[in-house]
Amino acid sequence: MSDSVQPKLIVHGGAGSSLQGKGGIDAVRQALYQIVDEVYGLLHDGKSATDAVVRGCQLLEDNPRFNAGTGSVLQSDGQIRMSASLMDGIAQRFSGVINVSRVKNPIDMAKFLQAERDRTLSDLGAAELARELNLPIFDPTTDKRLKEWLQDRKDNFQRSMANVIAEDEAGRGTIGVVALDNQGRIAAGTSTGGKGFERIGRVSDSAMPAGNYANRFAGVSCTGIGEDIVDECLAARIVVRVTDGMSLEEAMSRSLAEATENQRDLGAIALDAKGNIAWGKTSEVVLAAYTDGETRGDSLEAENGTVVFVV
Repeated sequence: MSDSVQPKLIVHGGAGSSLQGKGGIDAVRQALYQIVDEVYGLLHDGKSATDAVVRGCQLLEDNPRFNAGTGSVLQSDGQIRMSASLMDGIAQRFSGVINVSRVKNPIDMAKFLQAERDRTLSDLGAAELARELNLPIFDPTTDKRLKEWLQDRKDNFQRSMANVIAEDEAGRGTIGVVALDNQGRIAAGTSTGGKGFERIGRVSDSAMPAGNYANRFAGVSCTGIGEDIVDECLAARIVVRVTDGMSLEEAMSRSLAEATENQRDLGAIALDAKGNIAWGKTSEVVLAAYTDGETRGDSLEAENGTVVFVV
């Protein structure tokens, strides 16, 4: 691989219908740009796409504005169960954890599993791995998320998600990072706290190739309603189309058009081996920010149904 590739980076902090619950556009933009700047610095210094993606996911998981790691939503029984996955596009290797509890950064477990024979673990298996790795016990619950859940419990569980009191978009909450490093390698990572108030054992798209996928041609991280993303198999669909010769812009546009026709609620970020950056959505808002090393941009004020393509 050439060592002359200009690194590229795009991150997201979820999708939804409003930014009000996250402090408004300026606060979200500042949070995303800080993460973009730190992670791109790693790529500029020669770190791998995989390392950059892991660090970006850690930073997003640690920010309580976003529904992953700290600040994850509570499920129907009042517990937090998180899922995360990592995909190395060159090795074309997927790893992840599903419904893990009491850890700070689920993406760290996905990273460890990259080198294992059994690369996706759920529930008890994920808990056993956390013990094996001696990860500190960590409670990701915030006062805000607990209050949301308690309000719904007070309302006799009649609400479909634990997020509707203060933040309509939390149920579409996910974080994700896609990176291209200076060796031309692509990686993608995605992490979530779930959609809130879901049935115990529900599995999100974040630890599936439907929501997180990469190969040597392109990488994609999705956000939105997990069931909609799974039904579209969105991340893999976009990557396969690029692999088959479609441009990233065309692959994203066609896939989002199909999702719109099917009345899905979702968004995606992507980049390809040529350094093209794209994002798209069927939801009203997708919280994405990106850089090509010279300029930064974001999707926070984009119109509905927009697909943006950046060279």
